[in-house]
Amino acid sequence: MSDRDEAHRARLFDEFKTTGSTEIRNELVESYLPLAEFFANRYRDRGAEQADLRQVAQLALVKAVDRFDPSVGVQFSTFAGRTMDGELKRYFRDKTWSVRVPRSLQELSLEVRQVVEQLSVETGRPPTVDEIAESAGLDSDQVLEALDVQTAYRATSMDRPAPGSDGDVTLGTNLGTDEPGFERTEMAVAVARLMTTVPERERAILEMRFYQDMSQNEIADRLGISQMHVSRLLRRTLEQLREKTR
Repeated sequence: MSDRDEAHRARLFDEFKTTGSTEIRNELVESYLPLAEFFANRYRDRGAEQADLRQVAQLALVKAVDRFDPSVGVQFSTFAGRTMDGELKRYFRDKTWSVRVPRSLQELSLEVRQVVEQLSVETGRPPTVDEIAESAGLDSDQVLEALDVQTAYRATSMDRPAPGSDGDVTLGTNLGTDEPGFERTEMAVAVARLMTTVPERERAILEMRFYQDMSQNEIADRLGISQMHVSRLLRRTLEQLREKTR
């Protein structure tokens, strides 16, 4: 964008603030549509349709044009970027969850997801829980909780055509039959040697899960904690055990 174009936009904002002209507002919005596209693309592949993200960003752009005050001294691109980013985060928080999740956890999940993506690019591999926690300024329990709730994003229909099919094979058709006994047996053997290295509560959870064949809900009822807390403790403990076997 040239200085001449920026000067023209500045004049348009001054005139719009004075007149409230719809034509001027439309011209300003159209000139900043690439910025809306940029912010919509930042949230692609996160469980929402790209057309919906584009619409949210564009509506936020209109709102930013209406609210912008050139006399404040902030560049419009900065002001509009914050507005669009906030609206897109709010859209994910309120519209794209298939299971009801507290708002604070939704926001935490989005924050952790951004950190995971950034660290994956920087390191070329999926980051560990400790790396995510350090980068985000969180503790490991918070990271595990945020990762757990990401499964509550809008679910994919099992009636959708499977990739590479002509539409006669659905995702549901390709689902195999679970063999939980194989996983439990393999895990029981793996953790038996390391069982004494974990705290008493975590050891009890491992025993109930892999030796007594109890579900996470049953363990939660037994210990008087939530199923999500059991899931976090299991995941953290198993990750610690895997680290010890490397």
